Amino acid sequence: MEVYFLRSLLFVTLTVGILGEVSDGQVTFVSELSSKPAQKLSRYGWYGNVRLQRFHIPEDAAVARWLFSVNRGHGFHCGPHNVTIHIRRGAPPVINPVGLVFPNATLWSPALSLTLPVTSHSSTTFNVSDPAPGDWYLAAHLPRDDGRIEQKGFPSCSYFFQPQLSVRRAVDTPILQQATTLPQSAAPDKPARLKLFVPEFASSLSVSVADCSWGEGLESGNCPLVLRLGSSSLREDPVTVNCSAIGCFATLSAPPWDTWIRVVVESTHDNHTVTFNITSNYTVGCKPKSVGLAGDDDLSKLRRNNSDSNSTLAANSSMVTEAVTHSNTSNSLFSSSSGCVWSVPVLCEELDVLSLRFTPLNGPNVSVTHTRPTLLSYPLPAHASGGTLNLQLTLNTTNVTLGNSSRVVACLSPWAPVLGLNHSQPCRTGYAVQVNTSVPKAVVKLPFPQSTTWYLTLQLTCNSSDCGNASVVSVVPEVYTSACVEDCGTYGECRLLRSYSYLYAACVCKAGWSGWGCTDDSTAQSYGRQVTAALLLTLSNLLFLPPIVVAFRRCYITEASVYLFTMFFSTFYHACDQPGVAVLCIMDYDTLQYCDFLGSVSSIWVTILCMARVRDTLKYTLFMLGALLIAMSMQLDRRGLWNMLGPILFAVLAMVTAWVYRGVRRRHCYPPSWQRWALYLIPGIACALIGVCVYIFAETEDNYYYTHSLWHILVASSVVFLLPPKEKNREAWGWARGWSWSWRPRVCGYTLCHSSKDELYTVT
Repeated sequence: MEVYFLRSLLFVTLTVGILGEVSDGQVTFVSELSSKPAQKLSRYGWYGNVRLQRFHIPEDAAVARWLFSVNRGHGFHCGPHNVTIHIRRGAPPVINPVGLVFPNATLWSPALSLTLPVTSHSSTTFNVSDPAPGDWYLAAHLPRDDGRIEQKGFPSCSYFFQPQLSVRRAVDTPILQQATTLPQSAAPDKPARLKLFVPEFASSLSVSVADCSWGEGLESGNCPLVLRLGSSSLREDPVTVNCSAIGCFATLSAPPWDTWIRVVVESTHDNHTVTFNITSNYTVGCKPKSVGLAGDDDLSKLRRNNSDSNSTLAANSSMVTEAVTHSNTSNSLFSSSSGCVWSVPVLCEELDVLSLRFTPLNGPNVSVTHTRPTLLSYPLPAHASGGTLNLQLTLNTTNVTLGNSSRVVACLSPWAPVLGLNHSQPCRTGYAVQVNTSVPKAVVKLPFPQSTTWYLTLQLTCNSSDCGNASVVSVVPEVYTSACVEDCGTYGECRLLRSYSYLYAACVCKAGWSGWGCTDDSTAQSYGRQVTAALLLTLSNLLFLPPIVVAFRRCYITEASVYLFTMFFSTFYHACDQPGVAVLCIMDYDTLQYCDFLGSVSSIWVTILCMARVRDTLKYTLFMLGALLIAMSMQLDRRGLWNMLGPILFAVLAMVTAWVYRGVRRRHCYPPSWQRWALYLIPGIACALIGVCVYIFAETEDNYYYTHSLWHILVASSVVFLLPPKEKNREAWGWARGWSWSWRPRVCGYTLCHSSKDELYTVT
């Protein structure tokens, strides 16, 4: 039904788009619709609990409207909750819903957040006028995780989130040329829409409106127009100017390079169409004569860079000692009269998933002077926005002496660089760092950087023009992208996540550590607690020694072997599964986990079948068949509910059937001894039921180490109580009476004689 509705709506939308909606006789609008499948929401514990969706907004979009729908499932104890939705353009939103600590030198900007209360079905719309083109990301989640461990397959409360996007865009927007006057008109419901292109090295952009008039002329000298320059990206709104007199103008400083800028002029007059003339002009402040190397030097430098990538750190350090000389030689390739900026070519290498490395093509050292800025550009593709952008700036002071007030100022900015870094022009649109002789190294980490070209501007600043003996200094800018911040540290693990075809990474923390990079120790477990947890979870498995001894003494050798297998792999699985530093892995983690789950279910399986007291041939056949089926089901889904519940129900059914059969034949309750019921069966069943309740309902992340240890103790104790007594027709090693190593058959004519009598069950 829902798919049919979306298809119908898309058909109507496309029909309207084909026919066209003429707004003002100049611009035609069409509509586009995109939808994502509904996804189950999770409580927020780390970024992997977030449901991330990506939408693309095309060029010339006038309005973007999202419809957010949240449906509550028919679960158990589903109460009202608030769903939080984060929206960001260019990269996934960096969120901090629980107020945790970010790693040192990590900079981030909060995204726009919406809160949607949910009862049974809730929906809301979110509109953005004149949205910036490109990829927009949505992240949705439930409130903070309470730490309770939910067993897979049991009834739980579920909420499903589905976003839809409707975009209304112009298909024939007029282009406003540089320094060209274009006559336009605007009505109250028909604004004038235009666009203009901003090239590289443009330092400012201005748009002016003049000759404003309508009807018989102006009234009281007012121009009822509103001029908007730019697009909305939620963090930045368009520059808006209310016109007065006969015109107005809007200025956009540091406009984004190599992109189209939107211009919208709206009329505030209720009844008249306003005519006007509009003109645009951009200023190129700093532009070098050439960017890059001359002739075939690019390829030779590239080959040399590839050969140097395998060199040792010692060789690299020898290059740093001659940094100033090498940088001066590099920069001599640029014209000395190239203006106010040095542009350094950069090599981009793709190393791994979410891993890029940017290297200056002329070598790791870059020259910086106080007379003009040095510019490096780093194009960041969309598939790299799911990682972390790292900048490490190191000052090389070899053979150079800087004044006490001298420093190298750097500005890392997206979309467009800041080409002046003196005291009057700080880093307004980016992230500023600085290095000097006392602090020669600076680090900046940007999680989820926006997918655009990033620019690094470097300049030497000196108070009173005192730069010591250095007019040119050398710095080493190391720019690269990594999956996670500092690889999540000691108490975290960097995991690669996927939202359809988009990949991103996040840290999952352990041992009570939290935060974006697992550096927040406000709830961290101490080393003593980690050791205590490891000892409890491992040594509690030694409670399986009594069941092993009891099974061995009662001649249940197969059952004892299964208990020994379970005890061994459960011990070392929990030793390897520890979240902190007290970890011991004798095998691969996945192998240990598989054997632990297989042994646990197999132990329950053989114990219940042993209680059924069926013939040995049938019992061992069921043992082997059940072990094979359990092994197959564990490979399919280890945490599935029916992987444990299925064998238990089948074994219980077989046991009850055998007991009822004997009770009917003997015409009294089975087992007939009340001591067996009171002293063994009822305590064993009680221990098993209490253990199951603790395992399913009481375990949380905080109390896991002692509740799960209690589960080990209760299950092992129940086996001691539930194992049936020794069969009278069995010898010490479990073979039926009448069999020995020197057994020889007695021949009675043409048949074997067997005088012993098979006992189906013996009550003790």
